Amino acid sequence: MRATGNPGAQMVSVGNRLDVGTVAGVRPRLHDAVDSGHGDLIVDLSGLEMIDATGLGVLVGTHRRALAAQRRLILRGVPPRVMRVLAVTRLNRVLTVELSMAAVA
Repeated sequence: MRATGNPGAQMVSVGNRLDVGTVAGVRPRLHDAVDSGHGDLIVDLSGLEMIDATGLGVLVGTHRRALAAQRRLILRGVPPRVMRVLAVTRLNRVLTVELSMAAVA
């Protein structure tokens, strides 16, 4: 996971897995990013290959923490497989997903 910042937003990249085996390391980094930054928190999921219920819980928890800090969590580069999971769980209605220009066209 990697964090970068700019004046209007902060971006965090998540690795290829967000599941029960990886959340112990990812959750505190996402929470630290929320607590230490300003503006939108963009979570880049473009490399994500595997997500489970625990990983979804981390995203929802980070979303809630961002709202409490008057910030916005935005998911960027969501792979189609992960997007289907968000749609089936209806989390695409709760979490902000940035659509690529190819998806819009």
